[in-house]
Amino acid sequence: MAPEEIKQILEQAFDGADVAADGDGSHFKVRLVSETFDGLRPVKKQQMVYQVLNDHIKSGAIHALSIETYTPQEWEKASKLQLG
Repeated sequence: MAPEEIKQILEQAFDGADVAADGDGSHFKVRLVSETFDGLRPVKKQQMVYQVLNDHIKSGAIHALSIETYTPQEWEKASKLQLG
């Protein structure tokens, strides 16, 4: 599975989300920025992502997955911290 495929799947599942995916083989890292996550706890946000990708995880196409989820407001703060 390619990172582009994961990105496309997540963009379809999370309408209007800013999605970044990276990785190789079966180990991937994804970052999602979406209004959908507003008011949700971090665990719930990750569960939503796992639910979308569950079939690919079960099949072995995705073996390891690192997930970062943000609301647009959270991402604005986080990205500023990363630049400093």
